[in-house]
Amino acid sequence: MQATTQKKFALATGRRKEATARVRVISGGKGLIFINGRKLEDYFPTINCQMQVKKPLIVTEMIDKVNIKARVRGGGIAGQAGAVSLGIARALVEIDPTLRGMLRKEDLLTRDPRAKERKKYGRKGARRRFQWTKR
Repeated sequence: MQATTQKKFALATGRRKEATARVRVISGGKGLIFINGRKLEDYFPTINCQMQVKKPLIVTEMIDKVNIKARVRGGGIAGQAGAVSLGIARALVEIDPTLRGMLRKEDLLTRDPRAKERKKYGRKGARRRFQWTKR
């Protein structure tokens, strides 16, 4: 009897800006991607967001070998796409640890720390000053 190192599915969390994605990657699939119960093309209408979500699968050549189900909430379209992408990358590493090097080289395992800067007191926005008047 032979022990297999690959798991059937993996769960991972990805975050970007205010968005959080819980991703389930199921090995042995046909490349179906569902986000909040809708197909990828229906949920993310722009090509850029679709490509960002698919990038970890393209880099690891797993695009037609796994199915993906993701629950994402918070933030906007771009933040959600980044969160799902990070979640997929983390789940792929959990399924097959040998993929870590490929994903790390493409910078897909790093959480993007950029977020909206908070508004400060005495200002109209995060950095905007009040209008200066001479008289």
